[in-house]
Amino acid sequence: MYTLTDVDGRPYPSPTPGRFGGHRRGKLYGRLDCPSALRALARGHYRAHRVFFADEQTAIAAGYRPCAVCLPAAYMAWKVHHGR
Repeated sequence: MYTLTDVDGRPYPSPTPGRFGGHRRGKLYGRLDCPSALRALARGHYRAHRVFFADEQTAIAAGYRPCAVCLPAAYMAWKVHHGR
């Protein structure tokens, strides 16, 4: 059983793993193979604040932004839309 995060930011059990990972404190999400996240995990950081999402739409609905490293096009679109 896997623990995923729903659109309200609450964890729920799932028989299937999430397709995207995120950082609860930073409110960002990305691919599970993101080099930036993997480096942070290897250094022992990030793990306590790690969340998982079934899909990109759920991560966005929960208020998370795309990762600039592994989702650069989605990040640029988010940045333009949010005026940053």
